[in-house]
Amino acid sequence: MTTAFSALPSDRLDLRGTPCPINFVRTKLQLDKMAPGALLEVWLDAGEPVEQVPDSLTMEGYVIEHLEDCTDYFALHVRRPA
Repeated sequence: MTTAFSALPSDRLDLRGTPCPINFVRTKLQLDKMAPGALLEVWLDAGEPVEQVPDSLTMEGYVIEHLEDCTDYFALHVRRPA
């Protein structure tokens, strides 16, 4: 993970208020629709969502580039592998 945004996201997905594991499934479905190498910004709630979704995506082969605490939510930048 980096401390600064490395690129502008190709798309955004607001999953605030979405429980686990639905937020992971929706993120994965969105990434699968995107072009290889595309960057997705996902907004997640604190707690279980931000603890589980990044790890689950990494295990599936996606690249977590950035995670930022935006006070009310977390902004996760995840890249679909090329």
